[in-house]
Amino acid sequence: MRAAVRTGWRIGAAAALRGRAGRPLSQAAGEGGEAEGGGGGSGSREAVERLVREHPVVVFMKGSPAQPLCGFSNAVVQILRLHGVEDYRAHDVLQDPDLRQGIKNYSNWPTIPQVYLNGEFVGGCDILLQMHQNGDLVEELKKLGIRSALLDAEKDQEKK
Repeated sequence: MRAAVRTGWRIGAAAALRGRAGRPLSQAAGEGGEAEGGGGGSGSREAVERLVREHPVVVFMKGSPAQPLCGFSNAVVQILRLHGVEDYRAHDVLQDPDLRQGIKNYSNWPTIPQVYLNGEFVGGCDILLQMHQNGDLVEELKKLGIRSALLDAEKDQEKK
């Protein structure tokens, strides 16, 4: 499996780190195709807690999955896309300064993007990239009932 992860990394996530966005995600941002702003402008701990727990995969980012506004947010979107994760909630912190600060306070992590799996803070782009490279992301997604697309790519490689 690690070979498939490395292959997938070379094919997809490397492009993300160079800033090339892939196809738009139809389900990634919830209804309407735009990333959600952040619960009425509230950055309170309770409001952030609700957002973090609203879905198994939640990303706080700059921009939307269809149009990330920084390279690190783009890389997170590309890594999730590479694994076939299209059903997640994305919140654009640039639309709500209170949310931007609130999520940093909530996680005690100073940077954006931030990724949450099943309500638990995973980390930012660097941590997600490391998990992708070492295969841990496949295992974490499996715990959420999400089958990584890289597993299917590995099966296809084995057939050849």
